[in-house]
Amino acid sequence: MSSIINIEEFPPALREFASYKTAIQGCSQKTADEYLLDLRTFFRYLLAKERDIDPDSDEFCEIDIRVIDVEYIKNITPDQIYEFLLYTGNVRKNMWAAKARKLSAIKMMYKFFTIKRGYFDENPSANIESPKKKKTLPKVMSLEEAKLLLDAVRNDVNSKNRLRDLCIITLFLNCGMRLSELVGINIPDIERGFQYTRVLGKGNKERIIYLNEACKKVLVEYLSEVRLTEKYRNIKDKALFLSNRDTRITDKMVQKIVYKYLDMAGLGSKHYSVHKLRHTAATLMYQSGKVDIRVLKDILGHEQLSTTQIYTHVNNEQMMNAMFENPLSNMLNTSADKKSDD
Repeated sequence: MSSIINIEEFPPALREFASYKTAIQGCSQKTADEYLLDLRTFFRYLLAKERDIDPDSDEFCEIDIRVIDVEYIKNITPDQIYEFLLYTGNVRKNMWAAKARKLSAIKMMYKFFTIKRGYFDENPSANIESPKKKKTLPKVMSLEEAKLLLDAVRNDVNSKNRLRDLCIITLFLNCGMRLSELVGINIPDIERGFQYTRVLGKGNKERIIYLNEACKKVLVEYLSEVRLTEKYRNIKDKALFLSNRDTRITDKMVQKIVYKYLDMAGLGSKHYSVHKLRHTAATLMYQSGKVDIRVLKDILGHEQLSTTQIYTHVNNEQMMNAMFENPLSNMLNTSADKKSDD
């Protein structure tokens, strides 16, 4: 994947950091770009403070950070980092995840300059704790809503991309793959017998995702009737899913497809998203009672079991049933009832 940013707009020190993340640590180009964009915001904030520029102004976005060098980075204090985190919350209205990501970029940059390169010894970010995550249950679709979404695609007979879009949403709801993983699938990644497909997950780690009957059926139909027809067979790009310009479909286009069919299914007001389809697949698999949490961890490509355990929550109906199963639930007499009986 090519870079979405102009690397020439960044100082040599940050270019060196980004190259290390991609070439040595195996980060995707997209991840490296996100680190650079977060660091650009950080350094623009520091320069704005020095130059008395309003961090909430248009002028802020025009600050050139190429003046930043290793010596400048060395002299940044923990207080400046804390002030930046306050700014991201108070002015930019970043939630915990965005603030945590920005701090992570800063911490990794300092780790690179202190430990990997030895440019200086002190790491001002070392003792700064990451913003605490607000613990919430993942927002998921019900089984009935998932069926409505699939039906919306099936019934869209006037769309020339109906089979492609049905394949995309079927894979999301059945396999729980990430958006980047789905977009990155190439035709050769799919096993000839349609038993599984290979995907490239976070950190460029490849894993196998097995395909159930629904996935097999829609993949066979899509490939035979669309992607491997004479019209597309000779396209050099081996991407499974193509845009209308016969190039690999983009993340943004997939998101538009999902939102389109959520609206058509009458689910547009529910605030579901592509990532919620991943949550839905994981929750439905676990709540079936037949998928071990450790197996689900590997299916989703999680590093830690604790990440997967969020899907062990029970739904409202299960909680309600549990309350009614309490043997005391039928003991309706109160002290007032007893007095009236007397």
